[in-house]
Amino acid sequence: MRMTEQRRIIAQVIERADDHPDVEELYRRASELDPKISLSTVYRTVNLFEEAGLVTKHDFKDGRARFELIPDEHHDHLIDIRTGKVIEFRNEEIEAIQEVIAKRLGYKLVDHRLELYAVPLKSDKPD
Repeated sequence: MRMTEQRRIIAQVIERADDHPDVEELYRRASELDPKISLSTVYRTVNLFEEAGLVTKHDFKDGRARFELIPDEHHDHLIDIRTGKVIEFRNEEIEAIQEVIAKRLGYKLVDHRLELYAVPLKSDKPD
C-alpha cells in the first residue's frame, strides 16, 4: 500500500490512541493535524489498514466500529456498558480454560476474542 501523507497521519493517530476510537473520533484527531483530511479518507484508510492486517475492528455493541492496532500480545476486553469505557486485560486462567474447552471438543484453539460486558459494582460506602 502506498503511504500518502494523509495515511501516515491517520496511522500516527491510531498508533497514539490509548483508547479504541471509532472512525469519527479518528477523523476528529487526524483533522487537527491536517484540516484537509476528509471523513471518507479516514474510512477508506481504516479499511485498507484492516485489510492489510495493521488494525483490528471491534464491535462493542454500542453501534459503532472501534479500532486498535493489532496488539503485540493477545488481550481481552471488559466494556463498561454505562460509560463505554474499554479495559484491556489478560488472564492466564481464562486462556488455559479456553484451550481445555477446545481440546475437549476435539479442536485446537488458534484464535479467539473475548469481550466481557459489565457494570461497576455498587460501593458499600454511604454517599
